[in-house]
Amino acid sequence: MAVKTDRMEARVSPEERQRIEQASVVAGVSVSAFMVNAAVDRADEIISQAATTTVPADYFDALLAALDDAEPAARLSSAVNKAARNKRIRVR
Repeated sequence: MAVKTDRMEARVSPEERQRIEQASVVAGVSVSAFMVNAAVDRADEIISQAATTTVPADYFDALLAALDDAEPAARLSSAVNKAARNKRIRVR
């Protein structure tokens, strides 16, 4: 476990302090540990949500089907043909 050397402070109302202290007693940890654990858990949730894109199942299925059965790309084909006519560009 990493050594904890950094310090953070927060201002809370008396009611918030009472709720946090009560929750830490119920959880069986110190107030500091309770607050750090709660903040880190919430930070992980927010970071995960920001890094995840969720779409409806039918949209995802349609996307996979489109990738599996792609239609011909006429503009891409014409670009390849044009490149083949250009002697400076080698088409593999």
